[in-house]
Amino acid sequence: MRFLTTAILTALFATAAAAHFVYVVPAKDAKGVQVVFSDSLDPDENVSIEKVKSLKLTARAADSTESAVEHKAAEHALVATVPANTQVVYGSVTYGLLTRKDVKPALLLYHPKAILGTCDAKVASVGDKAPIEIVPVAVSGKTAFRVTVGGKPLADTEVSVLLPDGGKAKWKTDKDGQTETASAAGRYALWARHMEAKAGEHAGQKYEEIRHYATLVIDLK
Repeated sequence: MRFLTTAILTALFATAAAAHFVYVVPAKDAKGVQVVFSDSLDPDENVSIEKVKSLKLTARAADSTESAVEHKAAEHALVATVPANTQVVYGSVTYGLLTRKDVKPALLLYHPKAILGTCDAKVASVGDKAPIEIVPVAVSGKTAFRVTVGGKPLADTEVSVLLPDGGKAKWKTDKDGQTETASAAGRYALWARHMEAKAGEHAGQKYEEIRHYATLVIDLK
């Protein structure tokens, strides 16, 4: 019975991890953010936020100065107030292991980011210290998105998108790591994955690869 329970919990964890992502969601007044682990930008009441509580958040201002952001746990989410001049909030968290028979044991790391208001590409980019990130770029008066790994473009990778109208889309990056342009105003949420062939051990369990997930939440006018 104990073995069966463990197997069920492992399967449930794998399913949740595959469908859910860590998003930093700006408040309407841009004075704070809410962090969710969900398949949408709303807190999932069926999923614990406990494994995301170690998330380290940083606020970046227009002049690129940074400050640590302290968050506190709410029901099914983390909440935080940010400095008044914040334009970008980003962070990283080690979530845990994905263990499933059909895939290699993998360590899951999430790298969420949100843009509050408008900012240029330089401020919006964490840069070469980011294992993976999604950066908005201006293209002929519209907005496209570039996926980078260690600051370098990630070509031919899939980007999953939650659209302003509630729909979903799949975009593909070109040779420069860039997607197509967004066609409508409103709030977008995007995620992309980078798999690193690096073995190690986490919490006493071995893994064969690291899966990095970048998310971005941004409001386009």
